[in-house]
Amino acid sequence: MSSISSQGLHIDSKSCRTPDAKITCTRCVYDNVNIPKITFDSEGVCNYCRQIDEMKLKYKTGTPEGEKQFDEIVKKIKKDGKGKPYDCVMGVSGGTDSSYMAYLAVRKYGLRPLAVHLDNTFNNDIATQNIYKVLSALDIDLVTHVVAKKEAEDIYRSFFKASVVDFDVFADIGVPQLLYSTAAKYGVKYQLEGHSYIAEGISPLGTMYADGKYMKSVQKIFGSLPLDTFPNMSFLDFIKWITVYRIEKIRPLWFVQYSKEEARELLAREFGWIYYDGHHLENRTGAFQHSVLGPQKFSLDSRANSLSASVRSGKIDRADALSELDSPPIVEDGLVEYMKKRMQLSDSEYEEIMNLPRKTWQDYPTYKKRFEKFRPFFYILLKSNLIPESFYLKYCFPYNAN
Repeated sequence: MSSISSQGLHIDSKSCRTPDAKITCTRCVYDNVNIPKITFDSEGVCNYCRQIDEMKLKYKTGTPEGEKQFDEIVKKIKKDGKGKPYDCVMGVSGGTDSSYMAYLAVRKYGLRPLAVHLDNTFNNDIATQNIYKVLSALDIDLVTHVVAKKEAEDIYRSFFKASVVDFDVFADIGVPQLLYSTAAKYGVKYQLEGHSYIAEGISPLGTMYADGKYMKSVQKIFGSLPLDTFPNMSFLDFIKWITVYRIEKIRPLWFVQYSKEEARELLAREFGWIYYDGHHLENRTGAFQHSVLGPQKFSLDSRANSLSASVRSGKIDRADALSELDSPPIVEDGLVEYMKKRMQLSDSEYEEIMNLPRKTWQDYPTYKKRFEKFRPFFYILLKSNLIPESFYLKYCFPYNAN
């Protein structure tokens, strides 16, 4: 390895808005108290489960038909990448999904990916080792962009002060921008993204939000440093990547058979890859958002996504999943103290911010209204496979928090 320096949802006509009393989906563990924009049909099944059903029909996930669809995509990637040093780019974090994606791309499909990693200086050491173990064994080149340590700390402190749950917008915007710019630099037309809606579920509409204007506005209000080394994505950047460079985002795990458990076993066996006991825990900022900030301040437990996915696929009993949700998430030893130190907050300052009134992305300037205004344009891009369906459904329709 060399080194180179939410969903808009189709609702059945029989569905209705949920009453004030707590109702839990009869099929997964989503409920109307903790999950925004949820509705239930006459069978008590939520709209998110029904959307999963629609996605399975569309992508034929894990079936011979789905595999065939992706084989055709692979042929197109190879054809368009002929004569170039790389035929696709992919983000790597050291986690299960991206590590397995690297394995699939090279060993099964014969692709020539360029790996891209955004280093926010908060990496888990195990995840960092995983990146190098996997990429070295597969002979995949790596581009790493390191954000200046003080700037990264200032950005996270800003979003913590903003009192929003979107603490890790840093990754949600920085990683796509870095992937797009790297693909453009090397003349690559395809990004591979290691998301699996079967294994991870889907993020309910309104739970999280991210765009470049949101990032810039929060940093301007609460930060003390400019966005200098951070790869922010402006609206014009986004339009440029998808219309001028015409870079497509491909999610192979939406087509092929995938099991996180089997993937971890294979990665450990083939590369000495190590599991760090939790989704989104490969980076301490993600761990803080998902195991501390979300549950403790916003009563938002992201485990509901993966647990619901496991229940739908029959890997865990629904009663066991509900029981797990009744217990608080496990917090890595020393995580809170580590984050206080990195954000330069005293104990009293940390507690004061944790007790501030909760806010959302709607309290700050974003591109959301612009995305809605240009919905017909984005629909055309959707049909041309230049934006993912999840972006169109989540960002291009009006959102009412009530």
